[in-house]
Amino acid sequence: MGRVTLSEEFFDPLMAAAVYDPDPSFCRWFVEPALYVFGRRRVMTALLGYLRTGTTAEIAGARRAWYCAHLSLSADRSPAYAPSGSRDPALDEVDDVVDQWLRSSSNRQ
Repeated sequence: MGRVTLSEEFFDPLMAAAVYDPDPSFCRWFVEPALYVFGRRRVMTALLGYLRTGTTAEIAGARRAWYCAHLSLSADRSPAYAPSGSRDPALDEVDDVVDQWLRSSSNRQ
């Protein structure tokens, strides 16, 4: 990943591409840059939205992408993750979003 920033206008298309891509391993190519640029919290919140209100296909896609949203992020991919990096930790705090996902997912079974 050469860039550590993306324009805001890329977020929704990245999430849609991740959800609509039928290949579970290929959706990573859309989720990973969104994680680095927009934060794990925002990515997971968007996927939660698909889980809650999406079509059957979107729900399946959100579940595939959710797996990729747990990728480890590293300093060699973005200087923001180096020990001296300047990333707001709130961008990656997701405990409450994970809890919501689990509740919503169990309601969808």
